[in-house]
Amino acid sequence: MPYLRVPLTNPKPDIEAFCKVIRRQMIPKRPPLVEFAISDEANPELRGNFYKLNATYKEGSREFKEIWAKLSIELWLSFGYDYIHLGGGQLKFERKSRITGDTASKGNDERSWTEEGKGPISSWEDFEKYPWPSVRDVDLYAYEVASKNLPDGMGMFARPTFGFFELPMDVLMGYETLSYAIYDQPDLIEAVFNKAGELIYEFYRKLAGLDKLTGFFQGDDMGFKTATLVPPDFLRKHVLPWHKKTAKLAHDNGLLYLLHSCGQLEAIMDDLIDDVEIDAKHSYEDAITPVTEFKKKYGKRITILGGVDMDILCRAPEDKLRAYLRNILDVCSQGGGYAFGSGNSIANYVPVKNYKLMIEEGLNYRK
Repeated sequence: MPYLRVPLTNPKPDIEAFCKVIRRQMIPKRPPLVEFAISDEANPELRGNFYKLNATYKEGSREFKEIWAKLSIELWLSFGYDYIHLGGGQLKFERKSRITGDTASKGNDERSWTEEGKGPISSWEDFEKYPWPSVRDVDLYAYEVASKNLPDGMGMFARPTFGFFELPMDVLMGYETLSYAIYDQPDLIEAVFNKAGELIYEFYRKLAGLDKLTGFFQGDDMGFKTATLVPPDFLRKHVLPWHKKTAKLAHDNGLLYLLHSCGQLEAIMDDLIDDVEIDAKHSYEDAITPVTEFKKKYGKRITILGGVDMDILCRAPEDKLRAYLRNILDVCSQGGGYAFGSGNSIANYVPVKNYKLMIEEGLNYRK
């Protein structure tokens, strides 16, 4: 077979095969590609079109959504993915952020950082005054455009906003405020998590019947380097039931439920696999658990997604990077239940050369 290079000139997506791999119904000749998010700067040929879009149309307008959806399809398709992942921006939540220049961007972009101390909600008064969005007002136009314009063989995963833990912690309360409130205001904690959970879940209910929808790919970072960000029992009470409910919604509609969650989640992995019943897990870093070790431990119970360490992807020289990538492919492809990609996402600071190298290694791999 000829050696494939990206961007591809004749991509042939196969979402049916991708789903069979995720459901562990087939062992492919090579693992399919997977990614949670891709910066538009990853494809310089399309980058100018994205910049033109941002400069020409107001974000949120129908014109913006239509062109953005079509460009996003072209971006994901050009790198050999069987699906497009659309997420964010559909449920608007007011938040406190710190803004700084984006030193990794090729343009004059900004990067925002969450205010981790005190978010918009720290009391019942704040909760009552907060401008909660309404799912009734959500415009699904970008998803509908993508659905109508997907080429044959390509599917779509959706993600409306932050996760069931991230939204209350990262956006609404702030990590510090939440940590105190767990003990000082448990009733407020319950109200915030329930309100956030209901909004996310209802959005998914609205999406569930969309044509060409393959599943939900929810991001929800629940850990850090050595443990979960809050006690595991807290997650079992306030967070995992919402994931379970949403996973059931997906499965009842013939859809997949994929979870992207950073950090050390060992304490709740059995819950995620046996109770929540996620179809696959994404997000790994070598400093926590290398994906090869995770595959050996959980590979007979769950499908593993990605795992190429971000630091190595960004900084390793070509010879070491290729050897590292091939080892992951050799180990994780054994027995199936694996899709190949980064351990987190293709951020705009990932060197385009290294990203292309990773994709080409994946596309040309054969056991």
